[in-house]
Amino acid sequence: MKIGVFSVILGSLPLEQALDYLASLDVQAVEIGAGAFAGKTHCPVDALLGSEQRRREFLSQFSTRGITISALNCPGNPIHPDKRRAARDDADFRKALQLAPMLGVDTVINFSGCPGGSPRDRTPNWVTCPWPPDYLEILKYQWDKVVFPYWDKTARFAEKSGIRKIAFEMHPGFVVYNPETLLRLRTKIGPSIGANFDPSHLFWQGIDPCEAVRVLAGAIWHVHAKDTAIHEWNSLRNGVLDTKHYTEELNRSWIFRTVGYGHSRHFWCNFVSALRMTGYDGTLSVEHEDSLMTSREGLEKGVRFLQSIVLNEPKGKVTWA
Repeated sequence: MKIGVFSVILGSLPLEQALDYLASLDVQAVEIGAGAFAGKTHCPVDALLGSEQRRREFLSQFSTRGITISALNCPGNPIHPDKRRAARDDADFRKALQLAPMLGVDTVINFSGCPGGSPRDRTPNWVTCPWPPDYLEILKYQWDKVVFPYWDKTARFAEKSGIRKIAFEMHPGFVVYNPETLLRLRTKIGPSIGANFDPSHLFWQGIDPCEAVRVLAGAIWHVHAKDTAIHEWNSLRNGVLDTKHYTEELNRSWIFRTVGYGHSRHFWCNFVSALRMTGYDGTLSVEHEDSLMTSREGLEKGVRFLQSIVLNEPKGKVTWA
């Protein structure tokens, strides 16, 4: 496995300085934002699409530092009920799908998106319960009329572009938010659909990430290393569906943390072991969203923690049995 970093947290630095900093931490891979919510600070997508020379120069900045690109991340809502918003995110994602194979990258990350509750809606509608029955009708509309048609078309476009790994971050607020919904989409669309597995979004839903890894064996394309702390002094009173701003750390039921600050070393050892047992030996990409730490402190603590537990060498032969 490789230790990686999602570079958007270093967006204030030019790419060269960001890579120098990451190389100094012995980071082996970088996940690059390529549009939509992630922006294009470190990845001038249009320029790279239009020039082989620019692509060679871009890639050399990584290779000369011994760093690979683990994935392009273009997280948006391409099925947003606002047609202009949807078209913008869809266009960004399609460009990322075209660019990735030109850079030797086989995985492009996105969210599944969330449509409105009907063709007349102007804002997304994320359903969290089955009653009153209106909500089941919304889900049927969303999946049958919007989600399946869009991702069927887009998966075929990705395949024509040379991409066979579309990695969805299972994120509440979008229609794919847990293993069940990811597998529902994968079953309908095909084996190009997999996970950008981020345990932080599963913790607060009450999902055991190690169980989720086993359920998704063979369908995990990329992994985010990000933790979550559950604040039981709030969650036991209010539950975990919390809409307070992330800066209200003391009052929230949960907050994102740097790895090791939400769950123990024991959990993270089990997590990397579950990944290996199910065939994943790719990148653990640190996504820093810990509001109690600066980006530098959070990244450095997270990288050092992962370096102490990651499985670096290939699985050995069982010679003792």
